[in-house]
Amino acid sequence: MRTIILLWFTPAPKKLKQLQEEGMNAINLPLSPTQYELHPEDTMLEENEVRTMVDPNSRKDSKLQELIKVLIDWINDVLVGERIIVKDLAEDLYDGQVLQKLFEKLEGEKLNVAEVTQSEIAQKQKLQTVLERINDALKVPTRNTKWNVDSVHAKSIVAILHLLVALSQHFRAPIRLPDHVSIQVVVVQKREGILQSRQIQEEITERDAFDTLFDHAPDKLSVVKKTLITFVNKHLNKLNLEVAELDTQFADGVYLVLLMGLLEGYFVPLYGFFLTPENFEQKVHNVSFAFELMQDGGLERPKPRPEDIVNCDLKSTLRVLYNLFTRYRHVD
Repeated sequence: MRTIILLWFTPAPKKLKQLQEEGMNAINLPLSPTQYELHPEDTMLEENEVRTMVDPNSRKDSKLQELIKVLIDWINDVLVGERIIVKDLAEDLYDGQVLQKLFEKLEGEKLNVAEVTQSEIAQKQKLQTVLERINDALKVPTRNTKWNVDSVHAKSIVAILHLLVALSQHFRAPIRLPDHVSIQVVVVQKREGILQSRQIQEEITERDAFDTLFDHAPDKLSVVKKTLITFVNKHLNKLNLEVAELDTQFADGVYLVLLMGLLEGYFVPLYGFFLTPENFEQKVHNVSFAFELMQDGGLERPKPRPEDIVNCDLKSTLRVLYNLFTRYRHVD
């Protein structure tokens, strides 16, 4: 049963502004760098040659292994009718054949490429065509991509993971990628006969301010939650509604839909969503509908899945609400 509030105290403008600033300052924390030990595998290089290697210890990371498994399962689900089974991302995707089939299924179009390629030249030509079409669909300029023909064909797991994560996010894959997965990379170059190396932590799935907030500044979490509760109640109070728990009270999508209508200044027709959702599917419908309203209002589609909100994932709910807060915090 929803609580109907007849009276709501609105903080004074000065106090409200201070609370908003505290919330934003708590979010905008610096990310903590990760230190690790260098273990180059092969240092036989020509003069000025650069070689990039994945730190062997990084491959054992549980989150990296989880990401790889999630992506493999997703690809196999998409291609279940193609009699294609992917077991190893690098070994199975480098020649462009699986990438072609995956993109055709996701995009719903047939690519004009050879079905079977044996030679390295033919494989790279096919891979070039496939990647160009993928980049075009993703609307990512070639110069800004973290993958290319050479890196994918060389079976670079870093490039292939970047590509698959981008595809899964663009096509709204029904999967949940583990947060802030990174790979430790060693870059070695030979200059004047001397080997020089540097270490890079390559982020595969993004680590945002909320990841840092939960991991390194839990004391600031209450400040952020208080800021967002004040923000949403400022508007929901107009309907005599009040929120006390962000993760649970937005889980059915009703308050999220109503909040968007209040922020944009229109009445949301009741036939567009379930006012009293009775099951998981109806709740997902409500949250998805709210996401559509956000896009109609000029916001980017939220990164969390509707299912994450329905499952009461606090971090996902905070991400969505904070985006609304940054856009509408000056709206009366």
